[in-house]
Amino acid sequence: MRAAFYKATRPGWRGIYSWLVRKVDRGPYSHCELIFGDGLSGSASWMDGGVRTKRIEYDAGKWDFIELPDHLEAEARLWFGKHDGQGYDLLGNLRFVWWLVRESKKDWFCSEAMAAALGHLEPWRHGPNGLAAVLRSVYPQQPAQAGFLTPAESRGAA
Repeated sequence: MRAAFYKATRPGWRGIYSWLVRKVDRGPYSHCELIFGDGLSGSASWMDGGVRTKRIEYDAGKWDFIELPDHLEAEARLWFGKHDGQGYDLLGNLRFVWWLVRESKKDWFCSEAMAAALGHLEPWRHGPNGLAAVLRSVYPQQPAQAGFLTPAESRGAA
């Protein structure tokens, strides 16, 4: 199982949304997907209407990947099965900009859905870039990816 993080910009108005997510979340990613062992991907997508699984052809130039332990897959699949069809939490994304906005109790944004499926507490706290950093911290076998600071760089000792 792998986590995939989208680092490209879509054309048109969707690109503006991707750009805004990256700026607010302070990193290179605007969307994320959980890729299961059989190739199905799970996430919550505004364009797809919410929580779903589907097949995606990944362009390696537009995505970064983090390998995840196999033992996480069964629970993650159950989570996506249980929440399939629930809506996309567009307002929940505003929480990252304005603290008065609260997350939905029944709708999800991409990184929130992935964090919940992986068993993280308070998954609404994770934007795509924060979740990627947490996963890289928990599973450090991954080499550093473009766009992310090393620990020394993040402390200003670059």
